[in-house]
Amino acid sequence: MKKTLLLFVFILVGGWLSAQFKPVPAVSTSTGDNRWVLVIHGGAGGPAKGMMKTEKEKQYTDSLSKALQLGSAILSAGGSSLDAVETVIRFMEDCPLFNAGKGSVLTEEGKAEMDASIMDGKSGLAGAVACVTTVKNPVTAARAVMEKTPHVLLIGKGADDFAKAKGLQIVDPSYFITPERYEAWKKAKQETQPGQPAPSSAVKEPKGTVGCVALDLHGNLASGTSTGGMMMKMSGRAGDSPIIGAGTFADNNSCAVSCTGHGEFFIRNCAAYSVAVQMLYAKKSLKDAADFVIFDILKAKGGEGGLIAVDKDGNIAMPFSSNAMFRGSVSSGSEPEVRIY
Repeated sequence: MKKTLLLFVFILVGGWLSAQFKPVPAVSTSTGDNRWVLVIHGGAGGPAKGMMKTEKEKQYTDSLSKALQLGSAILSAGGSSLDAVETVIRFMEDCPLFNAGKGSVLTEEGKAEMDASIMDGKSGLAGAVACVTTVKNPVTAARAVMEKTPHVLLIGKGADDFAKAKGLQIVDPSYFITPERYEAWKKAKQETQPGQPAPSSAVKEPKGTVGCVALDLHGNLASGTSTGGMMMKMSGRAGDSPIIGAGTFADNNSCAVSCTGHGEFFIRNCAAYSVAVQMLYAKKSLKDAADFVIFDILKAKGGEGGLIAVDKDGNIAMPFSSNAMFRGSVSSGSEPEVRIY
């Protein structure tokens, strides 16, 4: 009886020890059936279809196509969504067609004051800058805030000084002002009341805020947005682009979002985060959630604009309520596509 009992205890203890010290299976780094997805926008608003010259439209679509190529090269090689987002937005900041970086619209004082943000869906960390005037690529400054400070948002001179201290490229404020934007500013100056945004009659070109969202082969989401803001805005005004949850949001559990449009409405309604909320709590699809934010929440209150989004499964959405939204998408399972109207 004792031998039987001892044998039973020995088996139990041996089994327990075996379970505790069994080798842990290696975590696979294979991407398997995962796919990468890239979505971009070059701003909502501007002239209606047929009102822009064909040559100008081609300039925009060519630039959007190039941006997709740059992001695709990173994602298809297994690079991170965060790197893809920053690279794409840097390119668009350097392109004078868009209202971000070089080519930004001007304040009522005739200066370029720029905003940008970026967010990592894996860690939930984010960084942003607002009202910067000398850092060549605001989105890179935003990423530096995220990765090299305990903060989320730096503004004005403090943000410019931080960027310079971290070795980011600094330029004279005149670098951002293109002849086309300057002429538009002069016209707007004549037609605009102090403290008010320029009327649509004074701004014929698209607003041009830029943004990018991405899903990489590792299943991580990221989002970023960059802008020069609104023509004839008050000095010191910041829109939704540098506000996490308003103009930019990313979370691996739901989606990545970048917004463009009348920023005050997007701020008041936490537009980017509202897409994720609709998915997480109302159990809506990405498309239904994005449409609800643009058409049911914002448009009903007079807010015009659009957004781009990609969810954790690679579905995309690009709704807009304005005349146009410069946008494009590409993925490991589809060809690049660029649209304006």
